[in-house]
Amino acid sequence: MAPRLAIVYHDEMLEHRPPGLEPELRDYHARKLRLLLGDLVATAPWKHPERPERLSSLIEHVRGRDDGRIAWIEPERADERMLLRAHTAGHLKKLEALKGRRRLLSVDTTAVSPGSVNAAFRAAGAAVGAVDAVCSGRAESAFALVRPPGHHAFAAGFRGFCLVNNVAVAARHAMAVHGIERVLIVDWDIHHGDGTESIFASDPGVLMFDVHRAAPYYPGTGALESVGQGRGRGTTLNVPLPAGAGDQAVLAAFDDILLPAARRFRPGLILVSAGFDGTREHLACRFSPAVYAHLTQRLKMLADELCQQRLALVLEGGYHIEPMQAALDACLKVLLDPGEELPPVMALRTGLPAVRNARNHLAATTALLKD
Repeated sequence: MAPRLAIVYHDEMLEHRPPGLEPELRDYHARKLRLLLGDLVATAPWKHPERPERLSSLIEHVRGRDDGRIAWIEPERADERMLLRAHTAGHLKKLEALKGRRRLLSVDTTAVSPGSVNAAFRAAGAAVGAVDAVCSGRAESAFALVRPPGHHAFAAGFRGFCLVNNVAVAARHAMAVHGIERVLIVDWDIHHGDGTESIFASDPGVLMFDVHRAAPYYPGTGALESVGQGRGRGTTLNVPLPAGAGDQAVLAAFDDILLPAARRFRPGLILVSAGFDGTREHLACRFSPAVYAHLTQRLKMLADELCQQRLALVLEGGYHIEPMQAALDACLKVLLDPGEELPPVMALRTGLPAVRNARNHLAATTALLKD
């Protein structure tokens, strides 16, 4: 019998070390950071939030709690053929040119260190490995614990700490290699997955559901009106939430929008852009770590019902270690013991009107939710 859960991870992903701002730095990178960050670096050196400890702490945490039921998979780096399914040849050339270099790439402090490009290729390979695990029957579900994150990476561009769009590479791999005709991508990171949406905007074979903090919060995209284009019109579902939205809002978004749309779409695989930056420490919304158990339980139920159990999660954002560990715990407990009682969530109802508005708007404009 296949194990219930595989964790896909490789130490090479810790070699992505985007530079911060140390006092002794006097190069171009440091000057640009000082101009960008202003008062933020006036009193102390600024450390880049996408730091290796984000991932190493999670790995140590999971290994310390592994009771032997988790299958650990070491992925290969994604190769050129895998990457070109989601990215342009020009983007790959830019990445190759950055190997071994330290540079600031964008105005939102996306940066690379000498090991970053190989780490990004390994992260994409881990997402592919998670898909391979669930599509081959090696595990019922899989979680790729990766960095750098991916959902802000466009087909031809870097953004938001992201170099390669891991979930997009994995989705296209599932379709090309495993013959999956329809993929559901669920993005619960608190930032809108603008890169992922852009890559699949015209693809009717991918349903993109994204619940996130509304604009002008970074990256400022993901409006209700953005529902895809061309043949893919109606297969992008955005649910923007107001500041301070809590557990009840994100659960309502899943229950009232995602679940009925997914049942009509009937995917063969569910992929999750699993960011853990919705907790109150991240100053955007006020999700509890416990709510991630409830979200995972709903997706596990859908995967069992629609996808022959094929559920693969890929880490995205999250920059405060303790709430990330608690949220990851909540997910893994559901995946390992799906019948166990779920932890209680907060009763905070902030954001529910926004979800009702999203449901009404999408029901009037997209076939997947029309009554």
